[in-house]
Amino acid sequence: MWLVYALLAALCFGLRGILYHWTSQRPIDRNFMLFAVFLSGAIVSFIGTYAAGHEWSWSVLVGLLMGVFSFSANASMYRGFAVGKASIVAIFTGLPSIVVALLAYLLWGETLTVWQLLALVIIVAGVLCIQYSGDMTVSNLQGLKWGLLAMLFFGLNDTMGKQAMLLEADVLPTLFFMFITGSMLFLGNWLIMRRKLKAETRGRDQMAAASDSKPSSSSRMPQAAATWPLKKVFAWGLVVGLTNVSGMIFILPAFKLGVTGLVSAVVALNVLMILFYTRITSRAKFRRLELIGIICSFVGILLLRLFQ
Repeated sequence: MWLVYALLAALCFGLRGILYHWTSQRPIDRNFMLFAVFLSGAIVSFIGTYAAGHEWSWSVLVGLLMGVFSFSANASMYRGFAVGKASIVAIFTGLPSIVVALLAYLLWGETLTVWQLLALVIIVAGVLCIQYSGDMTVSNLQGLKWGLLAMLFFGLNDTMGKQAMLLEADVLPTLFFMFITGSMLFLGNWLIMRRKLKAETRGRDQMAAASDSKPSSSSRMPQAAATWPLKKVFAWGLVVGLTNVSGMIFILPAFKLGVTGLVSAVVALNVLMILFYTRITSRAKFRRLELIGIICSFVGILLLRLFQ
């Protein structure tokens, strides 16, 4: 049953990835959108807790750590995209299952059978083939440290999800603490960046005034005319957040029933949906490595189905 939950989580996260991809091509404040995404999850989790009769136990506070790690992972990933090649970061964001499998062994003594290990290796190899881009060279490693941090924090987030299930925490209140923590951190980050932008704008205006030149409107508010209004960003973030919280609702039961590293690896297959989406919209053909990755992914899933 864990495999079904993991595949449903991958489906939800794949849809989230498609919406993220579409959003990345729009003039939108990403930090404010992610605040709304996480707030949406907090609202759904809070209402669902009482609707489902879940309990607010001490163990659900593990969600606080999940929120911190989720925020840190997303922040590292976006920072890596900003300073380095996207291919570098994308590869490492496909590897958290390795971190999870290692931590699960060290913390709880979880081991894999030979067939499960083979399935894990095949799935990870498939994800790497899909994520790999030929423009990755030694000279394009600026985003390496941020990619490694993203991999580590995504892995820690999954590990804490498993820990919450081992402590028999109810899913929805755990997710509430995760999402409310993440939303507050993204809101704080947005406020800091907004203050920094205002300070930079004020500095440019003062320099323009000192040189007796009239500051242009673009100098006073860079890209303001092109950026989505905050109300629209907030509303869109709430919609995207529904896919995020749905994925988390499925992944935690998968962690409870399945082997942690395998669950994480299966959920990482959400990149397949994003790959198919980008190829359909761009009408580009699949590269050879992408086809190999797709085949490996399905072979790995088949092995898990046969030997779980």
